[in-house]
Amino acid sequence: MTNYQIPTVIIDTEPQSIELLNSYLKEQDYIEIIGEFSDIVASYNAILEHRPAIVIIDISKKSDLALDIIGKISLNHKTCKIIVTSSNYSTETIIKAMRAGAREFWPKPFIKEDIVNSLEKLKHYVGGNNLDNKKCRIITTFSNKGGIGKTALATNLALELANMTKEKVALIDLNLQLGDITTFLDINPSFDISYVIQNLSRIDETFLLSTLEKYKDSNLYILADPPYLEQGEDITAEQISKLFDVLKQAFSYIVVDASASFDGKTITALDNSDLILLVTIVNLPAIRNCQRCLELFERLGYEREKTKIILNRFMENDEIKVEDVEDVLSKKIYWKIPNNYFTIMSAINKGIPVGVINPDSNIAQSYRELAAMLSDNIYKQDFGKKIARKPLFNFTGLFK
Repeated sequence: MTNYQIPTVIIDTEPQSIELLNSYLKEQDYIEIIGEFSDIVASYNAILEHRPAIVIIDISKKSDLALDIIGKISLNHKTCKIIVTSSNYSTETIIKAMRAGAREFWPKPFIKEDIVNSLEKLKHYVGGNNLDNKKCRIITTFSNKGGIGKTALATNLALELANMTKEKVALIDLNLQLGDITTFLDINPSFDISYVIQNLSRIDETFLLSTLEKYKDSNLYILADPPYLEQGEDITAEQISKLFDVLKQAFSYIVVDASASFDGKTITALDNSDLILLVTIVNLPAIRNCQRCLELFERLGYEREKTKIILNRFMENDEIKVEDVEDVLSKKIYWKIPNNYFTIMSAINKGIPVGVINPDSNIAQSYRELAAMLSDNIYKQDFGKKIARKPLFNFTGLFK
């Protein structure tokens, strides 16, 4: 049993929901329910007075008022972790809740296992535990074919994750010789990945946050590619693995824009990833390359759920249908990013993220919804296991 009990408040207009939550929460010895409210407005003053560590608030009814109260709690009680519940769990509702300040989202009807898992995760943040308990998710965008749009995906996804979850997100450019992330975001960082790797032995969280380039007023931190080609060649696969170990202590999410080549460094990044977003478009060469990647991932020992297919530049009236692509790949398409040439090109040419240059565009909405799907604050994801390899693993044998 834990010596620390987390003060918790429940706000819900439905007595049955309060009763059910009570039964689930009281089974957790580290949770102390200090208040139950059916009136959203009345609950706000009590929260400011008693300063609970967790607030569980339902937004099924009077959602605008509830979201407004969530925003005020986030502003005036910054250490409070807010959990939103709702019978409406559309992506739009989830995004609004997260942007208002919610940390978790529990859809109704409740699933006990998900609630318990969610509380266990939050316990590490409010129960006095240190960073060693922090769980970090590594998401890598990959394609073995250039010009598919993986850098745009990595850049916009990382920023949306940072904005939505309010967590620290690291965006790593592992195109060590021809990286584009700094161009996509129009930044000129003082330090790069080669500098950080040279100083791995003395790195701590303070060092990391001061070395990585913080993107404007967001929680996104960028680790750029080296300015000189030979610096990228000097970086080893083992150093990249150690870099991930260090970054995981400071960040909740690491988004990696991987090189298109199957070298030891790229394989190391893929091995260490919780999730691989394999990006393709709807034409025969790209689909064939995607198929080869899946075959290679299978030989590398990756579980099927570790890889998600992202269909970029999607158009409903394409000659090749989504069903055809899925048949060829023997795998479902996880996400479709709409074709919006003018918006994405304008964003790239100006060095401005899509969600900033045109937040109402279909492609900006798609990036936001994908970030919501991948956020472990919202949906429970059972991703594939990471693979541990020796640094001198013979990758060329995989292609024989």
